[in-house]
Amino acid sequence: MAPFVQPSEAEKQRRRIVGVNAETVTDVGSTDFPGHYPGEDHSWDAEKFADTFQINFHKNEKFNSSFSLVGIDAAVANAFRRIMIAEIPTVAIEYCFVMNNTSIIQDEVLCQRIGLVPFKGSPQGIREWLKWYKKPAEDAPKDDQFNTCFDYNTIRLTLNVECTRNPDAARGETDPHKAYHNAHVYAKDIKYEPFGRQHKYFSGEGAIAPAYPDILIAKMRPGQCIDIEMHAIKGVGSDHAKFSPVATASYRLLPVINITKPILGKDAEKFARCFPRGVIGLETVSEKEAKAGTPYEGHAGEKKAVVLDAMKDTVSRECLRHEEFKDKVKLGRIRDHFIFSVESTGQWESDELFLESINLLKAKCQKLKSALDDMNV
Repeated sequence: MAPFVQPSEAEKQRRRIVGVNAETVTDVGSTDFPGHYPGEDHSWDAEKFADTFQINFHKNEKFNSSFSLVGIDAAVANAFRRIMIAEIPTVAIEYCFVMNNTSIIQDEVLCQRIGLVPFKGSPQGIREWLKWYKKPAEDAPKDDQFNTCFDYNTIRLTLNVECTRNPDAARGETDPHKAYHNAHVYAKDIKYEPFGRQHKYFSGEGAIAPAYPDILIAKMRPGQCIDIEMHAIKGVGSDHAKFSPVATASYRLLPVINITKPILGKDAEKFARCFPRGVIGLETVSEKEAKAGTPYEGHAGEKKAVVLDAMKDTVSRECLRHEEFKDKVKLGRIRDHFIFSVESTGQWESDELFLESINLLKAKCQKLKSALDDMNV
């Protein structure tokens, strides 16, 4: 068999680009797999992957992060995204016991709103000590329906608020915050009721509490009240969105902007306005750049368009709609450079979510490998 040949670096770079044209998108499929290019070896190699794969953080705040994964396939990047959305466990309210609700919000709507409130608490308590709640069978007697609730699998919460008039309010006051007490019911009004051994794991700063206390739950007027007991359990987003640990978990491909011919003067200013601020900049053509034989010959001192930060681009293709920029710019995206944006709801820090998604994907692979080994026995 003839030896494998290596494509040039320019050819490798060309294959990485997804072309973005005025009306079409080209080269959308990955081609780096065995057999696609005759005479080339594209078999997967762990050492080569370790040398080329990169993780670059652009922002790493407690509940909001942005990072790039470079050198992986879209299927793997999407697996991380789906795991972060649907398979990392969190605690959310599952059962509501309405003792009294005289507000204008119906019981089922009120319970649904409460169930969507994200909570925070001791990471060790939630992830290590708190166990999964086993729901009773559908045909179980009502008296035995909650006999499986224990301190190690159920968090007990209460919401007991009554709206009353403020005797100190000015005559004719129209602001409900001043005229009444508890006119608005917020997430901060939900109280945690520890029992059993829970005080060892959920106390002080680590107590179970709403991650965002100012979430509005209901509005009331004097004479109305809400009295609800709630049970929160551990769950995953694939069961219900309220268990998802992320508000958003998305990715996009890194944009590519190649200016193939000089864009000068007023055209350069117009070209910059076709992109979000900070993507395209204006620089002065130097005497060295304007030497004879160069694309900028005779244009010394004029303004030219340059790419400052392609990552900020949204790839709107606005520049491709103008005739003066025809054949002067090429747009694209790098197919193996994924820019992730992850926003946590409060129980997990944003960078921890990505690390946990790696652990879960690794566990899935090990489980599959074990199943395959058992099939070969």
